Amino acid sequence: MTPFGQFRGALRLSERKVLLAMGDLLCLNLALLAVLHRRLGFPFGVATVLNRPGWFVLLSLVWAVAAILTEVYDLRTAARLPGAVLRAWTAVLLADVLYLAIPYWTPYLLPSRLTVLMLAALTLAGVGLWRLLYAVVLVQPSFRHPVVVLGAGPLGREILDIMRRHGDTEYVPVGFVDDIPSPGRLVDGLPVLGSRAELVGVLERTRASEVVVALPPSEGAGGQLFQTLVDCAERGITVTPMYRIFEALTGQVPVEHAGRNLAVVLPLDRTPPALFDTFKRATDIVLALMGLAVMLLVAPVAVAAVWLESPGPIFYRQRRVGQGGREFELVKFRTMVAAAEADGPRWAAVGDPRITRLGRLLRRLHLDELPQALNILRGEMSVVGPRPERPEFVAELERVIPFYRIRLSVRPGVTGWAQVNHEYGDSVEDALVKLRYDLYYIKHRSVLLDLTILARTLPHVFRLAGR
Repeated sequence: MTPFGQFRGALRLSERKVLLAMGDLLCLNLALLAVLHRRLGFPFGVATVLNRPGWFVLLSLVWAVAAILTEVYDLRTAARLPGAVLRAWTAVLLADVLYLAIPYWTPYLLPSRLTVLMLAALTLAGVGLWRLLYAVVLVQPSFRHPVVVLGAGPLGREILDIMRRHGDTEYVPVGFVDDIPSPGRLVDGLPVLGSRAELVGVLERTRASEVVVALPPSEGAGGQLFQTLVDCAERGITVTPMYRIFEALTGQVPVEHAGRNLAVVLPLDRTPPALFDTFKRATDIVLALMGLAVMLLVAPVAVAAVWLESPGPIFYRQRRVGQGGREFELVKFRTMVAAAEADGPRWAAVGDPRITRLGRLLRRLHLDELPQALNILRGEMSVVGPRPERPEFVAELERVIPFYRIRLSVRPGVTGWAQVNHEYGDSVEDALVKLRYDLYYIKHRSVLLDLTILARTLPHVFRLAGR
């Protein structure tokens, strides 16, 4: 029910993802059930699911891994053909292969090539048709949110740009509401529909179901405007601060627009439970021990690569800033010439001449980072978290970037949300973008987000994208 008593089929971002996931899982599990019935003689019905629940639960878990690796729940891709179907098929084939490769806990399907082909054909057909239906039907205007942006200044224009670039399948911006510029004027191609005092009337005329508050921190929504927004909420209109849409669509926190509003940059309404921290630390230890085992295997090759081309120390030790601002010594295999920083610390850059030829190979394979397992075991780092910066850079960045030190509230990591979403940076501007991602991670950190980061790190490693 909209504020004016008429139904609209608009779906929220989270609702779209849940709907997509439910459709995918239904198609996959029905395909497995059909194969079990046709090839192995199991009844086609709930009884088979109840008697063998592990088969279906495992398929769902395998699909979750494949979905993370292939990013099939990127809503922009899911709304566009043929990319939506092609990416979904990639995830389906990966899930099928993983599922069939697991012994004991899956049905005995491999001996029959016809059975395997039938499973592949049914899963591809089911998920493909569902994704086609979603891309054709559920992105129609009637399923999108008509929104009015409150504020036609820089913040309003920025959130409009974000919605156009990242949320055009979910949002339909219909216009601005602001006192300046005057009503009727176009701002970035969108009309100013009225003054702030006319907000409720504008929403009634445009039948918009949401108002995005994009006012500078210095203005806020006090006085009469506050009461107007309360009136909107009472009529069932969603009132959303711009930073929430910014986060949902980009996976970043707009730190430069936070002002004194700590809710923008801090997880004030949700603190990860102690169980999460315990699980995370236990996982760190297990993965660090695995990393040390790999390091022992590749150490002879890495040591030879480092020493033969550039005689000097095998390991490179560098001061970094960790949780709570405490400094520690990060350990890596040395990939630069021995006197790389004779003139003082500086950003690494693309094609950095200080990196040796074999050192560049170690970086591309990410083998130079294996000794950081020692930092993890000592509790100085985690596997997942913001990358630790050098004290000199931290001192410089916290002077020019607001809230920069908030990223020191958690253990730094070998990989992180910024690393899987943004390329390496060598400037203050890049540091700001990475901080946006780091703050998003700090606000939303969870087991699922950590697993997503780890899964998305693997393709980055296999692409030899280290620098």
